[in-house]
Amino acid sequence: MTGRDEQAAGPPAGDVPHGDAGDPDADADRPSPSDPRRIDLVAVTESDVVDALEAAARSDRDIVLRVTPPFSGRMRARLHDAGSVGADTLPGASDSEPPDTRGDDSAGAPSIHIPPERFVDDPPAYPTVDDTEDELRASAEPYTKERHRERHQAAVGAWRAAVRERLTESVSIRTPDGDVAASVAYLG
Repeated sequence: MTGRDEQAAGPPAGDVPHGDAGDPDADADRPSPSDPRRIDLVAVTESDVVDALEAAARSDRDIVLRVTPPFSGRMRARLHDAGSVGADTLPGASDSEPPDTRGDDSAGAPSIHIPPERFVDDPPAYPTVDDTEDELRASAEPYTKERHRERHQAAVGAWRAAVRERLTESVSIRTPDGDVAASVAYLG
């Protein structure tokens, strides 16, 4: 048999090439499915990011994009009100910058709560109803409730468009073991 024939035939019986799925030690360095360091990509809808940012700006609720275990390379983030479920911080987290991991799922692994502003590069200020009223009253147009409503709807529409234009290509996920950078795939 020539060297070329040996390559085509593969390794001798009993030898498993490094990194092969049959190698019991191939995944030894890979984090477990309960470890958020496994995440390489976060998939999220643009609407969920915009809606979460808007809800957080309009209220004092803790609106986040949540990723639930078991973790894999590609994970889906969904809109979540973190105040509606207990938000326990994992041991070892500092109070000034707690990890994004919160609470427990049924398997005991923590979910990840990512603040929506991390998906947006320099998020614009949300237009308030009062700001819109002040702008309308300062303009040459006479103030009416209908004009105020229309002007505020237009301001919110412009804000939403500006947020979409500033979506980031990656997001940082804080874990007790340090930050993890993940790419972002925006859906619809």
